[in-house]
Amino acid sequence: MSKYRSVLRSGILLFFLWHVCAFAHKPSDSYLTLSVANVDSEPTVLHQATIKGQWDIALRDLDYAIGLDEDANSEINWQEVLIKQKDINAYAFARLSIRGNHVLCPITPTQTLIDHHTDGAYAVLKFTASCQTTVSNLSLRYTLFSELDPSHRGLLRLEYESFNKTAIFGPENRLQSFVLGNVSHFGEFKEYLVDGIWHIWKGYDHILFLLSLLLPAVLVRTSKGWQPAENFKPTIIEVLKVVTAFTVAHSITLTLATLQLVALPSRWVEAAIAFSVVLAALNNVFPVVVKYRWLVAFSFGLIHGFGFSAVLADLGLRGGSLALALIGFNLGVEIGQIGILSLYVPISYAMRRTKIYKYVVFYVGSMLIVCVAGAWLVERVFNIELFSSTKGDERVDQLQVI
Repeated sequence: MSKYRSVLRSGILLFFLWHVCAFAHKPSDSYLTLSVANVDSEPTVLHQATIKGQWDIALRDLDYAIGLDEDANSEINWQEVLIKQKDINAYAFARLSIRGNHVLCPITPTQTLIDHHTDGAYAVLKFTASCQTTVSNLSLRYTLFSELDPSHRGLLRLEYESFNKTAIFGPENRLQSFVLGNVSHFGEFKEYLVDGIWHIWKGYDHILFLLSLLLPAVLVRTSKGWQPAENFKPTIIEVLKVVTAFTVAHSITLTLATLQLVALPSRWVEAAIAFSVVLAALNNVFPVVVKYRWLVAFSFGLIHGFGFSAVLADLGLRGGSLALALIGFNLGVEIGQIGILSLYVPISYAMRRTKIYKYVVFYVGSMLIVCVAGAWLVERVFNIELFSSTKGDERVDQLQVI
């Protein structure tokens, strides 16, 4: 019976890692900016509100949804975007509605551009929305890519006079309302806190890096190889050292990148993250660093921080909104990590003396992580697609305006 259980657990581990490998891509985000201007000029003129908008949508996501790469060469050029301009507008604006005081404000596309964010090329859709009355309450319904990618989020920046508001749209909050001039700092903080939790839970490469470093935490390296730890205290100390080092490191670079003090190409950051996972897992099977895994966590944690920053760096936040987003998101990441560790540490400690942990979880698991992260590394370095569920990066030949 124990033999079958071992096979079953190995199968579950294989399935999980295959799922991780197949779906590990840069989270799908779009950036929506709305600027509201109420017109209140003459008594004889109907009061109106005009909303100017800009919507940045990743070309890789649009290609996945409607197909932009006409010649199937994995490169999106300007002509391909030009051909699909009407399709892009039709697809996007069918999934965004704006209401002022509960009255629909028709959207009119005005211009399409191409711009580059930290993670690649984006279609920039400029538009206006006309409301027949002055607006005190704005309601938005956002369903972009909802039928294709449940992890997609729309990051909103709403501007009205001195009022600035940020919000995050996703499957669980497609419809949101905003009272212009009423700023809820707690609401903004909570949104980014929750987003940080989900980001670490869906960030498979970050999770596998941490797990690779923590797999040996319940073991002790001796002349006979890896042996189970005798006491819980050394285990928890090792876990705290690794997690604290990783937290401090990624907090530093997350802040620097979000403040735009340091910028690195997203493609190479993602490749370096995959490489860090490979090295951490290989170190379990062929130990080189045994006593100072916290130092490895800190060193590579600096790179992982740049990966986290992709969520906030392109949103263009300023002042108090930026501070709230940074603190909330970073705290959310830490809560997400604690949630994972609260499950992992007691289970691994309880299993540390079993052959299943030593041979299946530790050795086989580490080599499977090497294979998965190695596939990511090849994809990210050579810009190729090994798994059908991933979305590759794209290249736009030139920056132009339609």
